[in-house]
Amino acid sequence: MLKNKTVVLGVSGGIAAYKIASLASRLVKAGADVHVIMTEHACNFITPITFETLTGNKCLVDTFDRNFQHNVEHVSLAKRADVFMVAPATANVMAKLAHGIADDMLTTTFLAAKCPKLIAPAMNTAMYENPITQDNMEILRKYGMTVIAPASGYLACGDTGAGKMPEPEVLYAYIEKEIACEKDMTGKKVLITAGATRESMDPVRFITNHSTGKMGFALAKECMLRGADVTIVKAATTAELPMFVDVVPVASAADMFEAVTARADEQDIIIKAAAVSDYTPAVVSDEKVKKKDGDLAIPMKRTQDILMYLGQHKKEGQILCGFSMETENMLENSKKKLEKKNADMIIANNLKVAGAGFGTDTNVVTLITRDEVKEYELMGKDEVAKTIVDYILTK
Repeated sequence: MLKNKTVVLGVSGGIAAYKIASLASRLVKAGADVHVIMTEHACNFITPITFETLTGNKCLVDTFDRNFQHNVEHVSLAKRADVFMVAPATANVMAKLAHGIADDMLTTTFLAAKCPKLIAPAMNTAMYENPITQDNMEILRKYGMTVIAPASGYLACGDTGAGKMPEPEVLYAYIEKEIACEKDMTGKKVLITAGATRESMDPVRFITNHSTGKMGFALAKECMLRGADVTIVKAATTAELPMFVDVVPVASAADMFEAVTARADEQDIIIKAAAVSDYTPAVVSDEKVKKKDGDLAIPMKRTQDILMYLGQHKKEGQILCGFSMETENMLENSKKKLEKKNADMIIANNLKVAGAGFGTDTNVVTLITRDEVKEYELMGKDEVAKTIVDYILTK
């Protein structure tokens, strides 16, 4: 996803410097060309050779190092950078960056770079909360830089509080959000439903399905990376929730109906990827549950049809996409659903096909509109999400 992207990591002298080795490794695996610049103090916590081994590039420390090609190295690297992250960013380094002080290779290159800049503070809680540090961070934000909020927890100094550098996975997500995709969905609002609704039978038991939320979350992440303002209405899930999206947790189909319809008019695109129960128990009192031949016989009633309501109340220019999971007559049933519910597209799959359906990292889908039917081979759900979003943007 980061192929042909140049990432510059600035590492300053904090104990969290060792975590950047893991970040550099992950970026390289994603295809990025990673360059690390260290302050002299950072070299006390981790050696430059570690980063050189992981990235395949010379780790820069000394501004006047002559052991490289005859170009102005900090200017050359600053021009190539697609994103520049300083992590860990000490109070001292942030003060320099905020006031344009360029007295070493890291700060000099940072000042010369015109790419997006990300700052991950890491320091003692008292230093972080000091008004001077807070003012410096506000200056950095004023100049358009992203200052990543530190985590709270036990710090190396023995204190507990804010100032802990976020884990490498979080830092990677910030970089990915910045440069992974062209921002061709900027300004668009997207609502996506995900997960499995639960219908209570009684105070203990409920009816649900096998949805994990993976497909819905993959779609949400794809839209977010492309610049959209994404809201996820989330029922029960086990998949990892993407960052940088608004999440509305719900439990039942009625909860989801209420959450979706309350927000529908604001959306440019709505994708119903959740597996919503079609029926809910008509009663939840044990006294009213009848037994028949030793089995429970529970009166059921239909839940509200979210997709049909959205189709009936679709605003002009809004795109509505639904999912259709079938075990037989997939194409015929999905085409009927497209017409009946006034959707713009249906993503259909057959749960009996290997690699498709719930709980897998892959899917086999057929994209159905009123004009065409497009069948796709087995793909990862991230790739399926990209394919669906690409198609939506042609409409």
